[in-house]
Amino acid sequence: MARGGARARSGPAPTSTDRSHKAKANAEGWTTLPADGRDGPLPAWPLISPSDRELDLWERLWESPQAVMWETLHLDFEVASYVRLLVRAEAPRSSAIIWGQVKQVAESLGLSASGMARNRWTVASVNDDSDQSTPQAAVSPVADLAARLKAVSGE
Repeated sequence: MARGGARARSGPAPTSTDRSHKAKANAEGWTTLPADGRDGPLPAWPLISPSDRELDLWERLWESPQAVMWETLHLDFEVASYVRLLVRAEAPRSSAIIWGQVKQVAESLGLSASGMARNRWTVASVNDDSDQSTPQAAVSPVADLAARLKAVSGE
């Protein structure tokens, strides 16, 4: 077991609630992502033999605000691995271990509120005409629960 030193998840999560100005946010190391998401062509799927579900999730994820940073950081493979893992977790009788891995990868990609805070990302207000931005939690682009349950039951 590791000893001493800082750990990525130790201590309180960074907070952006006391920020009221973009310049201050950027000075503190926070990145403001565009509310309308990433523009541009869809990156090529980097893994072999994608399913229709994987391609659908891939397309939806690359339209999210977080995708701006994924593109900058060249995280195509990591996003594809997340998509493949998520599709595997959606399968009937998938294990809790897989769901735990999905949660962990989603957080590292900034797809959860805690992941956004850990990465020091915030989403700009939709009507951001002024110099102020209100931090918003990331919304997972995964289909809602009712749709997933219908898919599993075959309706």
